[in-house]
Amino acid sequence: MEVINALGRRKNAVARVFIKEGSGKITVNKKDYKTYFSVPTLQYVVNQPLEIVESAGKYDITANIDGGGVSGQAEALKLAIARALCKINPEHRPPLKAKGLMKRDPRMVERKKPGQKKARKKFQFSKR
Repeated sequence: MEVINALGRRKNAVARVFIKEGSGKITVNKKDYKTYFSVPTLQYVVNQPLEIVESAGKYDITANIDGGGVSGQAEALKLAIARALCKINPEHRPPLKAKGLMKRDPRMVERKKPGQKKARKKFQFSKR
């Protein structure tokens, strides 16, 4: 099997994933994913697509992640892994789609408006 690559995005994070057959080692930015994502919930998010298609431990995954925060990076990696698994075997698509892993989350941070404190929060109003 040759190396399969895929791309995942979430907020401002971009994850490029390279998958090949192996022992199940996941490397993120040249570190083990458990040291890169120290929170157990983020580790679960990364493993989610592999567990759904029951292929945990079958593929070695190398990821380059850039931009965004830690949770956005984990979600981007999840989407990239799901897309790569679909490239490997098209039969993986229906279970991943049923769990909502094939859709890019479009939510982004709303911009700050001029004359306001934040995107929606206003400065305190003074009548006099």
